[in-house]
Amino acid sequence: MEESIENNQLNKDTIVNSVRCATLDGTTAKVVEVEATFTRGLPGFAVVGLASSDIQEAKERTKSALLTGDFIFPPLKITINLSPSDIRKNGTHFDLTMALLIALNRRKIEQKELFVFGELGLDGRIKSSSMLFPLILSLKEQGLISKAIVPKEAVEHLSHIPGVEFVAVESLKEAIGLFESKTFLPNVNACSYGGESTEINNVRYYYKHHYKSDFADVKGQKVAKRAALIAAAGMHNYLMEGSPGCGKSMIAKRLRDILPPLCEEELLAIAKHQFLDGTTPDFEPIRPMRSPHHTATSASIFGGGSIQARIGEVALAHNGVLFFDELPHFGKPILEALREPLQDRRVHIARVNTKIAYESDIMFVAAQNPCPCGNLLSKSKECRCSEIEIKRYQNRLSDPFLDRIDLFVIMQEVQSDDVADMTSLQMHTQVIGAFKRQKSRSQPRLNGKLNEEEIERYCILSSDAMQILHSAVQRFALSHRSIASLKKVARTIADLQAHGTIERTDILEALSYRRRRGNL
Repeated sequence: MEESIENNQLNKDTIVNSVRCATLDGTTAKVVEVEATFTRGLPGFAVVGLASSDIQEAKERTKSALLTGDFIFPPLKITINLSPSDIRKNGTHFDLTMALLIALNRRKIEQKELFVFGELGLDGRIKSSSMLFPLILSLKEQGLISKAIVPKEAVEHLSHIPGVEFVAVESLKEAIGLFESKTFLPNVNACSYGGESTEINNVRYYYKHHYKSDFADVKGQKVAKRAALIAAAGMHNYLMEGSPGCGKSMIAKRLRDILPPLCEEELLAIAKHQFLDGTTPDFEPIRPMRSPHHTATSASIFGGGSIQARIGEVALAHNGVLFFDELPHFGKPILEALREPLQDRRVHIARVNTKIAYESDIMFVAAQNPCPCGNLLSKSKECRCSEIEIKRYQNRLSDPFLDRIDLFVIMQEVQSDDVADMTSLQMHTQVIGAFKRQKSRSQPRLNGKLNEEEIERYCILSSDAMQILHSAVQRFALSHRSIASLKKVARTIADLQAHGTIERTDILEALSYRRRRGNL
């Protein structure tokens, strides 16, 4: 009789507690309210609300972690609900949330703004997860998070996210103690980035003078290196054509080290994509470079997956360089699909179970031979290709695809008297100078990524330059996209020359990098 009265009283006083957590829906974090109830019935432990298998497995990890800490499970039916129930949840970071709700089942949890993340070890240790960084960064970008309890071993990465107070814990017992004492004092200091930095219009940009390979190693090829400098300064798409061994790949691989500085937002976006790919970023202020082989599948380049979409090479090159060597050997569907990220700076992945959009603001760099054997432009070697083979090879690249490339260069043949004329440090110094001029105009993005409205605002031509542009439009029948590309390249050249407006020499040099219909 007394036991019945006690059970009735327990049911009457039952408190429905909830703690905030989150899950990734594509690349966007969705807030999840983790609720717990304890009701009379056969003792059990159920998790509802479209929980994936890794969350269902959390029941066993939670039981073991709690029992290791001498916790006695209540003889009741425990139900954990993940709300909203129409979004599929996944990730091992829900472990700590569920364990806390069970351990604190007789106490009212008041901290509604607090998020809790952490995977549990069987001994009660709190472990990190690769999902934590993209999750918390996405919540921060949406303005949904201000304070969070996180694993201590994740602090090294999470401390780079500004504007969030982190309370780092090592064990379940320590986390329970925080809720019992109701003291949640932040104990994580913000991290800084390595290298050098500069501040422009109250925004700090980071860069590093680190040259794993130097442009001093590239002998000759003055035109190609000048075009590489322009491409780097404005993040323009760049295509090199030349005989095998003339230095196309050497130039492309050295571009990464002379690219413009990065702001904190860009550095965090790069790190987010690396975490989504399952790799650990180093947070160095160096832009990424991805160079997939021409045999790579469309799914590996753009992302894919039958149940859960995964990130691809294009998204991993976000804020950096995507390099395609032997460009015509890539499949035509891949080259045509590449037009979307080059134009819209996003990759859309559509599957039956999911639809995801990844940011992919990339600088596209490509290299190709002039023909299948590579000797078409050579003065010393004979081309073995027929006209049909050459035409078929060149027709792999469509005009709409080529229209999205700003700079085209025909590489020179290697000469015995070729010498080095510029180092990576000298080129990087010029790129940083041009970058500062672009950002001092309050441009939201670099010259190579300007939209139509921004081109009209920032790409101002002198009267002489305007006359040359009108003549070029009539003579070469330039399309609107080609005109816009020409203005952007000329704007970057003007920035390298420290010209306030685009001058006659700037537009003439930009025209020299225009694609000729007879080539490529």
